[in-house]
Amino acid sequence: MSGKELGAPDLRPSLHGWELSASEARQLQGRLAERICLTPLQGQPETVAGIDCGIEANGHLRAVVSLFDYPAMNHVQTVIHRQPCVFPYVPGLLSFREMPAVLGAMEQLAQKPDLLLCDGQGIAHPRRLGIASHLGLWLNRPAIGVGKSRLVGCHEDPGQDKGCHTPLMDRGERIGTVLRTRTGVRPVYVSPGHLVDHADSMDWVLGTLSRYRLPEPIRAADRASRGPIPIRPALR
Repeated sequence: MSGKELGAPDLRPSLHGWELSASEARQLQGRLAERICLTPLQGQPETVAGIDCGIEANGHLRAVVSLFDYPAMNHVQTVIHRQPCVFPYVPGLLSFREMPAVLGAMEQLAQKPDLLLCDGQGIAHPRRLGIASHLGLWLNRPAIGVGKSRLVGCHEDPGQDKGCHTPLMDRGERIGTVLRTRTGVRPVYVSPGHLVDHADSMDWVLGTLSRYRLPEPIRAADRASRGPIPIRPALR
């Protein structure tokens, strides 16, 4: 499995346009969520991208994609794309705010990633369409959401050791995994986005860690999204 074998993803507006009201966006989320496929990951990814987005002091979005090879986890490329932010902050509609900028960054990659790790949610979302699900569906790529905080659902506390985990549940449905990525450090909220299942999502987060709380591709994107220009983190 490689980006070259799969070919470049189609970045054209094949799913929808972006000129939507909040009400229209919520309705669209419900329709798109029906197209999400949770399945064991097919093949062995050779490249993994970490994706994050911040808001600069001037109000522009700064989207970052950091590409790593796998399993060596060598850094291959980091792309930064800036553009005006046109969609307001609305809880649960992060992807409509950030994805246009993220797609702009994706277009600049020399090699298309086999697996997407997004700073945000996959199906661990009130309407089961967080940014990882939305982006994975748009690009037809396996995508995993790694949230620093919980957006929806309830769970028991995982154990304190690295690798301890517990299901994240909402209305009787498993929507993710609460995963301890460092001993004694706050867990992250892992949820499949598209073309991957719960087990593989957790395994790939653990497999792309270094010695920090976040997977290395997301950590690299997060750092680039925050400096050196003073910015404030995007609200999620």
